[in-house]
Amino acid sequence: MDAPPRVRTEDRFYARSFALAVTAALAIAFYRIIEPFLGPITWAIFLAFLVHPLHARLTRKLRGREQLSAFALTMLVLIVFLGPLTALSATFAAQVGQLLQFAQTTVADQARSNVLNFANVPWIQEGLAWLDTTFDINTAQVQGWMTQGTQQVLHWLASMGGRVFIGAVGTVVGFVLMIFMLFFFIRDGEEMLRTARELIPMPRAYKARLFDHLSAVTRAMVYGTGLTALIQGTLVGIAFLLAGLPSPLVFGVIAALTALLPFGGTALVWVPAAIVLAAQREWGWALFMVIWGALLVSLVDNVVRPWLVSGRADVGTLTVFIGVLGGLAAFGAIGLFLGPVILALIIALIRFMLEMRRNEIVAKQP
Repeated sequence: MDAPPRVRTEDRFYARSFALAVTAALAIAFYRIIEPFLGPITWAIFLAFLVHPLHARLTRKLRGREQLSAFALTMLVLIVFLGPLTALSATFAAQVGQLLQFAQTTVADQARSNVLNFANVPWIQEGLAWLDTTFDINTAQVQGWMTQGTQQVLHWLASMGGRVFIGAVGTVVGFVLMIFMLFFFIRDGEEMLRTARELIPMPRAYKARLFDHLSAVTRAMVYGTGLTALIQGTLVGIAFLLAGLPSPLVFGVIAALTALLPFGGTALVWVPAAIVLAAQREWGWALFMVIWGALLVSLVDNVVRPWLVSGRADVGTLTVFIGVLGGLAAFGAIGLFLGPVILALIIALIRFMLEMRRNEIVAKQP
């Protein structure tokens, strides 16, 4: 039997170069096609991943009817998003407008400047005096800088307005597309994941570990970091409501975002609130804010978060910090979770490749 003809090196190089060029062209074309829908697609994949365990259990109860299970879960997500989140979005936008109007009125009306007269707080007087003698910065300058910074933040929040929640996926059309695609990702997600696993050029054992690690990291971010931040933001909002401070929902959202930071956390919200209350001589409410924040809100981070992350892969503080800020800038609201997950995936890939390389070196040794 004749031996198969040998392929010349030049022909093999041409074939590989052609395949690489075609793959690159198709990848660019594919990206250009889905680019307008990256936000809805990312949200749909993310939500489908979260509800997948529920989809598996519901499918078993429905005797294998995956399509019915996917439809029911899609409707459930639609109700959760379209109802409470729309109401929260409208309330948030209204409270930001009220807070901005209050800040502008306070700046314009000098008679109300005593609201932020920090010189009334005894334990702040020494700090203000030190700034004045050391850097020639007086109390009026500090108040002016704080007022200007506050107005800039409020203008930014007002510009976001109702986009904070529903706007995370883009426009109304983007939200509709997200719900539409969510059904298919819930129904066919397992098959898509299986195909993606087969395409990864890695031993089967490493691929299984990689996907298990990615799943654990994602759920740790959502159920641990994300849910903890949501609880802490809610508690700060309740404290603002009880103390009679303006716009509790706005500051609750800000507290939830600051809870994702590895330093400061929700104290960046409730400590200034306690100072403002003390400046208004509301000593009881100022003490309440300090106790509520230092004990109850901090207790959530120290007790609830480890309990929620227990049994899942924890994410490093630096990974969360860089991932949250970079992900938020790159991907919008979904980046709060997507950023740390991507960084954790990169770290896991590097570790697995190093482990594979070490194993190969050990196997080659006599």
